[in-house]
Amino acid sequence: MQNPTALIAEDEPLLAQALHAELSAAWPELDVVAIVGDGRSAVNEALRLLPQILFFDIRMPGLDGLGAAAELADTWPTDEAPMPQLVFVTAYDEYATRAFEAQAIDYVLKPVQGDRLRKTVARLKQAAATSTATHSPAESVAPQQTAALEQTLAQWRQLLAAAGASAAGPAGLLSPSTLPGTLQGAFAGSTAPSAVAPLKFIAASDAGGATVRMVPMDEVLYFEAADKYVRVLTAAHEYLIRTPLKQLMPQLDANMFWQVHRAVVVRSDAVDSVHRDEAGKLHLLLRGRAENIAVSRLYAHLFRAM
Repeated sequence: MQNPTALIAEDEPLLAQALHAELSAAWPELDVVAIVGDGRSAVNEALRLLPQILFFDIRMPGLDGLGAAAELADTWPTDEAPMPQLVFVTAYDEYATRAFEAQAIDYVLKPVQGDRLRKTVARLKQAAATSTATHSPAESVAPQQTAALEQTLAQWRQLLAAAGASAAGPAGLLSPSTLPGTLQGAFAGSTAPSAVAPLKFIAASDAGGATVRMVPMDEVLYFEAADKYVRVLTAAHEYLIRTPLKQLMPQLDANMFWQVHRAVVVRSDAVDSVHRDEAGKLHLLLRGRAENIAVSRLYAHLFRAM
């Protein structure tokens, strides 16, 4: 039987080596097929090597661990290999620990501790045994594989949410005083420092950058991350903000704005139709916009009933 395989993505070489050494002690049969130092390399090597387990540092230069995981969720070749188990490596404190534990999914806290890592290894072995049973030859292999994929995607969604909440702070929110200038003053009557009311307006510039407009949130149809900006799309106009999408999202009404891709958040009541292409991927059409919007595999469950 082939040994289980893993990839480590950690931008601090000494910590990467420490994790590798502790894994070797806790799980001698595990074959670490690659150690990389940034999220882009993590995506490329994971798609090349198709490891069974990913250890991703949350904060890495360029594409971070959250972005790398989200990209892999959408591009993983599930016809070649089941999606891997995902473990985040984090330097966050007690709050992060509670966030991850609440999701019943796993993480490794820096500096790596042998006892805690052994618990992670035990969970990974159990998950690997379940995956092996699911993908063994049987008459109902296809339904079993579909169910296993959905279960893994659900776990990844939970883990990404827990990691994102950990990065945002104890309440999973950002206070107005810590927001970039493009969002300060865009709150409507929020005075509590520990909680932020959903945005009612957003300060955004036109394409030329000469004019800043307070765009009402009920006009916004979707947000799309693009290079150093986030595009703010209404039915008739396009505006730009510099605030990263992951910092913007905690300020949005979660019941109204849904993330459908790592780079796209749409207004839910603006969705006109959902269609599936020949490859099985979902696309949205919004009222007032002509373009198709791709739905990531991670968020396809939102439209299953449709």
